[in-house]
Amino acid sequence: MTFPESLANRVRSLGRGFAVTAAVGAAAGTAAAAYGWWEKDQFEVRHETLPILPEGSAPFRVLHLSDIHFVPGQVKKTQWLQSLADLKPDLVVNTGDNLSHAKAIDPLVEALRPLLEFPGVFVPGSNDYYAPRIKNPAGYFRGPSKPKKEPLQLDWPKLRAAFGMSGWIDLTNRAQSVVLNGLRFDFSGVDDPHLGRERYAGWPRGTVNQDARPHLKVAVIHAPYQRVLDHFTEAGADLIIAGHTHGGQVCVPGYGALVSNCDLPTWRAKGLHDWESKGFTTPVNVSGGIGTSRFAPVRIACRPEAVLLTLTSRN
Repeated sequence: MTFPESLANRVRSLGRGFAVTAAVGAAAGTAAAAYGWWEKDQFEVRHETLPILPEGSAPFRVLHLSDIHFVPGQVKKTQWLQSLADLKPDLVVNTGDNLSHAKAIDPLVEALRPLLEFPGVFVPGSNDYYAPRIKNPAGYFRGPSKPKKEPLQLDWPKLRAAFGMSGWIDLTNRAQSVVLNGLRFDFSGVDDPHLGRERYAGWPRGTVNQDARPHLKVAVIHAPYQRVLDHFTEAGADLIIAGHTHGGQVCVPGYGALVSNCDLPTWRAKGLHDWESKGFTTPVNVSGGIGTSRFAPVRIACRPEAVLLTLTSRN
């Protein structure tokens, strides 16, 4: 049986059309991947100003680092991290997910060495405890990622000790007061809510009538799940600092993040926003993060960032 010539020509034309469409799609995918590979190393510092200090206080600079996801051999990331010391922060806050490789601890500490000279506080993320694994990238868009049943352990105690020996304060389910530049900061931190490990330590306990003296309550967390934001907002935090979301990592220009990898609304996946709960309001800074999983090393419309928060006195 033979097709009429006109039908055969139409079939051939449709075949060429499908082939062209497939080729264009493949080329677009390749271009997007190449761009995402490039953008992951376009490090930026986001600057924010927040008037929350007691009246008459001098400006106070907080450098917020999150989701470094360090891998040995990341020279450009190392150089950029070391250059952040030029900002001369009054405090460094590290909200976890420092690692993306079992052998990353020593080179990470070397990359952070200039910043370890400044006062700091920290909490862990899941990728400080466990190494990432290869998985279907499409799964990231189906909701918050799930911990593996048999995760690959990382040497978090070694990294925690390195931070602690440099003077940074571990806030893993802990609270502690620190006087910085003449002002008392009351910190309260939790273990990673993404793993369900948060346990609330309240605010530091001090001398009688301590709340009558100027102070600032700062909550430090890795993953900004709503239940944790609600807790600290209702507990009277003056500021909440978080990471985990990567700002969405793969975003749509003009729209923003498609996912937050937690129950945070996607429009809050990066930036400084007010969080409200039961009549209380607290500013929350969510970092877009510095790195990516080593198995998904791309960023699109979401450049890696550190955040410099300049706290100023209330009007």
